[in-house]
Amino acid sequence: MSDDTLKARIKVEMKEAMRAKDKPRLGTIRLIQAEIKRIEVDERIEVDDARLLVVLDKMSKQRRDSIKQFTDAGRTELADIEAAEISIIQEFLPAQLSDEELATLVAEAVSSTGAQSMKDMGKVMGILKPQLQGRADMGEVSKKIKAAFS
Repeated sequence: MSDDTLKARIKVEMKEAMRAKDKPRLGTIRLIQAEIKRIEVDERIEVDDARLLVVLDKMSKQRRDSIKQFTDAGRTELADIEAAEISIIQEFLPAQLSDEELATLVAEAVSSTGAQSMKDMGKVMGILKPQLQGRADMGEVSKKIKAAFS
C-alpha cells in the first residue's frame, strides 16, 4: 500500500485527530475505518481508492437521508451531528462538480450514447457514474438527465 492512497490519508488523519483530542472528527474517521475493515473482512479484498470513494459517497448519502428524517422529526441536534459528519467525510472525497460542469458532462453522455428518451437513461448513467463517483450527488445527476430528455 503506497502512502499516497486515500486509505493511508484516512489513517494519518485519524492519528492527527487523536493527537488533537478532536472527538467528533475521530469518531467519524473511525466509522470510515470500520466500514473499510468490514468490507475487507466480508469480501476478503483490499479496498482500493475507487471502492473507497463508493463507500464514502454512500456514507454521505446515508447522512443526508438521516438529516432529512431528523429535521422532519424536529430533532435538529441530531441533524447537526449528521451534518458535521458529512463535512468530515467530504474532506476525503474529490471536489464537488459545479452545476455547469455537471450539465456539460450530462449533455456529453447523452449525445455520445445517442440517448433519445427515458428508456435510454441506464446507458447514460452507466457512462456518468464512474466519472462522477464522489464528485456529485447521483440523485441530482438523475434529475439533470431527466431534464435533458424533456
